[in-house]
Amino acid sequence: MPRQHITAHIAILGCVCLGLQAYLFHLDQPVNAGTAPAGQDFDSPGSVSVVVNKERPLRDPAYVPGELADVGGVALRREAADAFARMTADAAGTGVVITPVSGFRTADAQGVLHADYAGRYGSELAESISALPGHSEHQTGLAVDIGAADRACSLQACFEGTGAGAWAAANAHRYGFIIRYPAGAEAITGYAYEPWHLRYLGPAAAAEIHDAGITLEEYAGLYRPPGSPTAPPLHPPLDALP
Repeated sequence: MPRQHITAHIAILGCVCLGLQAYLFHLDQPVNAGTAPAGQDFDSPGSVSVVVNKERPLRDPAYVPGELADVGGVALRREAADAFARMTADAAGTGVVITPVSGFRTADAQGVLHADYAGRYGSELAESISALPGHSEHQTGLAVDIGAADRACSLQACFEGTGAGAWAAANAHRYGFIIRYPAGAEAITGYAYEPWHLRYLGPAAAAEIHDAGITLEEYAGLYRPPGSPTAPPLHPPLDALP
């Protein structure tokens, strides 16, 4: 075979191999993974980006944020508290009153709450609406439950139809908050729809998540739909991380 033909065949074979490698790499990437900037810390309890859910407990089960600030009678980490104060002030300027219902909780307080739900509703329902100690976003000081001034639909899905719920859904991301457990994402987040549960991530991340219509798990690249190629366990526990 002429030398030029051999060179051409080698070049073609090289292109095929590179294409196959690219295809296999694509298959191995998380489906619906978010576009989180490189370097974000989704693991450390003190990180504003930390992902806490049923399968990802806080590395320190007794974690308490270093700086907490009171905002409307509940405690949040300073950055989240300042953002929440701005948000509620701007909402009030439009005639919408948003009240804080619950903020930071210690692991012990979370345990008491979870046990109470389990006793009242049974363990199965309790698991869908309440986190175990060490697994709650409230322990990070970055989560706040909100309500309306007249307590309408307090901690209920119908809160979305109140003025406070509708305003938060449309505007909370501008202040760095997302609705952490959106409707239809129960299989991803592990929890029932909670239009009242806001999570602070900072304006940039919150805007990306809101605009993309995804969850924090998807944004962080921690969720892969069941049945996808080489799917890992959903929400790998922090103990499994290097």
